[in-house]
Amino acid sequence: MPNKILFCATVDYHFKAFHMPVLEWFKQQGWEVHIAAKGELELPFVDRKFNISIERSPFHSNNVKAYRELKAIIQQQDYNIIHCHTPMGGVLSRLAAQPARKQGTKVIYTAHGFHFCKGGSLLNWMLYYPIEKRLSSMTDCLITINTEDYQLAVTKKFKAKRIAHVHGVGVNTTHFKPLQKLDKWRLRQELDYRTDDFLMFYAAEFNRNKNHQLLIHALAAIKEAVPHGRLLLAGKGPLLEESQALAERLGVGSMVHFLGYRTDIDRLLPMCDVAVASSLREGLPVNLMEAMACGLPIVATRNRGHSELVIDGENGFVLEPTDMELFADRLRKLSESLELRQRMGATSADIVKKYSLPQVAHELSEIYKPWMEQPKDNLGVLQLAVQ
Repeated sequence: MPNKILFCATVDYHFKAFHMPVLEWFKQQGWEVHIAAKGELELPFVDRKFNISIERSPFHSNNVKAYRELKAIIQQQDYNIIHCHTPMGGVLSRLAAQPARKQGTKVIYTAHGFHFCKGGSLLNWMLYYPIEKRLSSMTDCLITINTEDYQLAVTKKFKAKRIAHVHGVGVNTTHFKPLQKLDKWRLRQELDYRTDDFLMFYAAEFNRNKNHQLLIHALAAIKEAVPHGRLLLAGKGPLLEESQALAERLGVGSMVHFLGYRTDIDRLLPMCDVAVASSLREGLPVNLMEAMACGLPIVATRNRGHSELVIDGENGFVLEPTDMELFADRLRKLSESLELRQRMGATSADIVKKYSLPQVAHELSEIYKPWMEQPKDNLGVLQLAVQ
């Protein structure tokens, strides 16, 4: 019988977006890889895929059905390792895995950003904190992806057998990298931007947490000082039309470019001057790591994920999400100084190295290897699988 691992999350796209190198690595080791999530995506490196009834909302009745589905799958398949992702994926799969865990199955949960955090709402602390703390006792390894979550899990004495800190899901620094000046100008011309445009980039779903309104207001505040400023917003979401209307109302409709859902972020980012991020909450944002790998300075709101990546005054600026005027001032300051942009961008590229795919792959392989039923020396190196 082959060794088997089950990866569980709320939606299958989560694995396509963040975890394909890990799935590939397990296949290279001769393991059978299964996925349990909602959705019908066809994913490479996956032997079996279960489309379960899981929902994001903890109050949705379908989650009772999803729990039963997961329990039956785990009972039938006899997994060596179960690795859970996303809040509801983590809750339901850990509950469903308890009988198997008593028989030796190892259970890993990656917290992509606890819903309770410093400055978080009382409701989130009351709802999510006791659940996560209780479920930690059903976890062999709790993986956190930022320092604040790691310290919280340790100081609050979460009962996981091991608490680990991994530097996110990894950024592909072979795809995301800086461009030479001539290549940047050539790409801008291809995409109908001027060489002297000041391009600010943000890739995020249009929802309340991502807080696009701050960026549009900040651009409006500097539209006279930075007439060639262009805010490039990639993504879709429920607040897209509201954001478009706001840009028109503030007189910057022609300066805000709504790009829709894009699959060529690695082409767009390097031609820009600055990456911006306005979200209220983040675990460890991939969009900022990708921008840093492209050698961009960052202007971002203060939250645990942004503060993990951006050192104020070094590779960008970190500001309170309510301080639109200071956010606008920092953008203006960067628009006026190529030297400042280059210096901060170089620092970004240096900082992001520890978040690269090879580094994260090495950290994950050190977690997996003790539970893989073969000598460590016979295992391939996850670091090589993702370079």
